[in-house]
Amino acid sequence: MSANGGTKAIVAALLANVGIAITKFVAFLLTSSSSMLAESVHSVADSGNQALLLLGGKRAKRAATPEHPFGYGRERYIYAFIVSIVLFSIGGLFALYEAYHKWSHKGGIESWQWVPVVVLVAAIVMESFSFRTAIKESNHVRGNQSWVRFIRRAKAPELPVVLLEDFGALVGLVFALFGVTMTLITGNGEWDAAGTAMIGLLLVAIAIVLALETKSLLLGEGAEASELAAIERAVTDGPEVERIIHMKTLYLGPEELMVAAKIGVPACESAHDLARGINAVEARIRAAVPIARVIYLEPDIYSVAAAEAGTGTAADTAVPQPEAERSGG
Repeated sequence: MSANGGTKAIVAALLANVGIAITKFVAFLLTSSSSMLAESVHSVADSGNQALLLLGGKRAKRAATPEHPFGYGRERYIYAFIVSIVLFSIGGLFALYEAYHKWSHKGGIESWQWVPVVVLVAAIVMESFSFRTAIKESNHVRGNQSWVRFIRRAKAPELPVVLLEDFGALVGLVFALFGVTMTLITGNGEWDAAGTAMIGLLLVAIAIVLALETKSLLLGEGAEASELAAIERAVTDGPEVERIIHMKTLYLGPEELMVAAKIGVPACESAHDLARGINAVEARIRAAVPIARVIYLEPDIYSVAAAEAGTGTAADTAVPQPEAERSGG
């Protein structure tokens, strides 16, 4: 659901931004407003970002290869990280440069004065529809999480990226409308420059947030606490496993979780019984957490004596030797 919803939100944002970018450029050519130029570049950057997200989603669907045995699911994170770089450099830094340039040349808007106001109001309406679509699709997967937690903890990067971009676009349009309106009222181009600077600072801030969150996904995040609890219950909810010795999880992509665990099993009479028990545990894990598609379970005999011999994985998993063997007898 998150993948389909993310694609729908991306397409809606892409169509809106292409149309908005064209109208903003026309308005800039007619008025020479720096706020309109900054917003034009902002919309072009957003359009490119949405194209990158669509490309990343398509490339992530490629089948696993010997060189990449776990597939290409994380490629969606890479393209989301590139989006943050584009937003920072092309959107934010360009707007700050344009604000500095406009501040040095304090000209007002002398011709077609009504155009930027009309374009900005129309852009706010179009961007609102895009933002509404992103909110609607996000609500399908957000559950009862707050918006901040959803953006910070979402494993699929597309919806948080589109949400932040659309939110930034709306706030940026308000900044641009403020700068243009004050310039028209006062005839002082410094207001236009101030609006442009606020747009630049906003885009830089959003880009930094996106970069930090996407960096965490690129480094590798484990399962959420609720998912871990469900996996632990599934592993131990049967006679096949006495306890979990240690377990690690890792998201291989937004919709694929790897589970690796060393499990303490009771003594059994044959390898067939052991394999059947492990298969039953794997089936319970997949039923509890469907995205747990890659599961590695290593059976072991847990020993309290070995656990008390020291700390760390080796001590927790080692099977102590008989006393005669340790003393050389």
